[in-house]
Amino acid sequence: MTQQPLAEVFGFPVDNLSERAQRHRRNRLCPYNNRVANCTKDKANDPLGVCSVVDSAGDMAITCPVRFRQDWLIAEDAAKFFFPNAAWTSLTEVRLNDRNGVSAGNIDVVLVAYDAGGNILDFGALEIQAVYISGNVRRPFEQYMAHPQAYNDGDYALSSHRPRPDYLSSSRKRLVPQLIYKGNILKSWGKKQAVALHRGFYARLPGLETVEPQTADIAWLIYDLEHDAQRNQYQLKLSHTVHTLFKPALDQIITPEPGDMVDFLNVLQEKLDQKLDGEDNPPDAPTLDQLL
Repeated sequence: MTQQPLAEVFGFPVDNLSERAQRHRRNRLCPYNNRVANCTKDKANDPLGVCSVVDSAGDMAITCPVRFRQDWLIAEDAAKFFFPNAAWTSLTEVRLNDRNGVSAGNIDVVLVAYDAGGNILDFGALEIQAVYISGNVRRPFEQYMAHPQAYNDGDYALSSHRPRPDYLSSSRKRLVPQLIYKGNILKSWGKKQAVALHRGFYARLPGLETVEPQTADIAWLIYDLEHDAQRNQYQLKLSHTVHTLFKPALDQIITPEPGDMVDFLNVLQEKLDQKLDGEDNPPDAPTLDQLL
């Protein structure tokens, strides 16, 4: 049987047909501290309740940022980096403006340390980065919601339309802009940042140069989903933390690793051959390899 693409729906594995799991699906509930009780992903009145997917190799990928809020573990782990010995709390979706009052975007979670009188002593910014999906994920989701048991017993054919994690777009179109616009402001203020990622996402980033925690600007919080067989539910678990400086890490992410120029020359040669073959009287032209 071909591996189906859904891992968790409304907080539960797709093969969990317990009453608790069915209740969450029936009422479109989010168990991961969404801003309201229900899932609001994609459409509030018709939410796409997919928390994570399974790729063609059988590895899981978290696709919903709210999924990272389980038990607020990410806030606790970030606070250990920002201010390990202070009372703290978290504030979500905080707007960040530049000098001209133009929004640089919302910070997912701002952790604030405060004194006995409730005065802010320090703060740090936590960004949560789930992975984008290419392909149609709503189709298998709707098939599952209509008939969960039949979906689990069926087959899901591999095709170009199979929903799959798009790590490249997730890093270049989402993560990098966040670090550039919001991160540069926070760095100029001398404030620390943390980024929460699933382990599979971090593995697709270039190797980052690490520093000691006390000198780091950013803590990369890398998480796994660990299956609890007794409950048949996945638990978010910190895999490891990577500490880096701000600019070197950003430079490493945005700088592509160049491939072999010969491969590009072969592409050019193929296109040139196709163009010349389409002409009535193509001239005799040497190959690019001969010209070099």
